[in-house]
Amino acid sequence: MEFTAKQIAELIGGRVEGDATATVSTFAKIEEGVPGAISFLSNPKYTHCIYDTKSSVVLINEDVELEHPVSATLIRVKNAYDSIAKLLQYYESVKPRKTGIHPTACISESATIGKDVYIGPYAVVGDNAQVGDGTQIYPHTVVGDGVSIGRRCLLYANVTIYQGCRIGNSVTIHAGSVIGADGFGFAPNQDGYDKIPQIGIVVIEDNVEIGANTCIDRSTMGQTVIHQGVKLDNLIQVAHNCEIGENTVMSAQAGLAGSTKIGAWCMVGGQAGFSGHIHVADRTFVGAQCGVIKNTKGGGESLIGSPAMDPKMFFKAKAIYSKLPDMYRQIAQLQREIDELKARS
Repeated sequence: MEFTAKQIAELIGGRVEGDATATVSTFAKIEEGVPGAISFLSNPKYTHCIYDTKSSVVLINEDVELEHPVSATLIRVKNAYDSIAKLLQYYESVKPRKTGIHPTACISESATIGKDVYIGPYAVVGDNAQVGDGTQIYPHTVVGDGVSIGRRCLLYANVTIYQGCRIGNSVTIHAGSVIGADGFGFAPNQDGYDKIPQIGIVVIEDNVEIGANTCIDRSTMGQTVIHQGVKLDNLIQVAHNCEIGENTVMSAQAGLAGSTKIGAWCMVGGQAGFSGHIHVADRTFVGAQCGVIKNTKGGGESLIGSPAMDPKMFFKAKAIYSKLPDMYRQIAQLQREIDELKARS
């Protein structure tokens, strides 16, 4: 597909500076630009790249003032990062979607399959499962008995959805993810552990994206719920009976213990951990490797460190921590002097 600078500007509400007929057919980072590509400049650290980029068109914020002329055609927008995201979404939406059922796919006679569905080689769709219109199921993915999948979902290769789970519309689940495995429930006894049956399900609402090799466990009873708009990175663990509020984003290797409730519009850094049965309020920012062990206050609170604390307190403690070796030597010296004084008396 090929677009002119004028067409792109009209699509995103921008203003062209330069050749409005310049055409592009691909995307490129500004420092790796090639003729026929569109790039963007939003981070000031890369401003120097705009003078040498080979890209034909560059999106740039309205308020950026350039010191030298550039060869690329510019499209001025309010927010270049947001505009490139919209263009990428548009580009993705107009790409042809796969349809058809591969002859090696195994589909139960009692399953309901919608229109324009793609089911790839060796995929499995179980008894009484439902697959909505326009959904794509890639090779070796398993959709268990009684699973419901909405419209225009995308399940990449080797995804496993256990029995009874419900997936909304426009959900993307990347390769290797497991939805609805048993929660980690065992009752200790004198001989070992009795397994607690996990009879609940996982519910994933509309417009959720789940990264590769992420695991979301089914609930002991009731539902583990991922609300609409949530974005989960790769390698995340969501335990049984957890709930993640709408539009929350979570980076790789974060982990939620059982019955954790995360509010809406939260941001969670990589490798953050949450102990069980706690509630994280809406719009909480949780830094990377943070350890959250109790309920949060809310009001847009930010947390870092383990155990989690206010950033100001964390950095004060960190400053003291670096001085501990000197403080230890001073205390040891004082103790020796005290011991000497006692010995003289």
